[in-house]
Amino acid sequence: MWDADGASQALGIELLDVGVDEGLGHATTRMTVTDTQVNGHAIQHGGYIFTLADSTFALACNATGHTTVASGAEINFISSGRLGDTLVATGHERARYGRNGITDVTVTRQSDGGVVAEFRGRSRTLPPR
Repeated sequence: MWDADGASQALGIELLDVGVDEGLGHATTRMTVTDTQVNGHAIQHGGYIFTLADSTFALACNATGHTTVASGAEINFISSGRLGDTLVATGHERARYGRNGITDVTVTRQSDGGVVAEFRGRSRTLPPR
């Protein structure tokens, strides 16, 4: 899945870790804030933070090998990313029930560990084809 994700890779998102623990997926990614990602307030546009978290969510909920898609998500912005910051997103599936799942992703600044955003994604596993 990651090899075919041109959108995430074009933004410079790097996959650091993906795996499964006790039947639930997890993933870690990172992205450096570039000059094309900052808005008129000189902070990273929230859409890029959401995309980083969403990409991490996708990796975590697909880690078990079942084709899984997003059914919804929300994000809370806690602080800002700034030009040159490296953001790290760590995602963990919290629950799977039937074909549904919940995955939490925390986005932090690598330099100081400060929380930038908290993301919760809802997933749906597709039936086998």
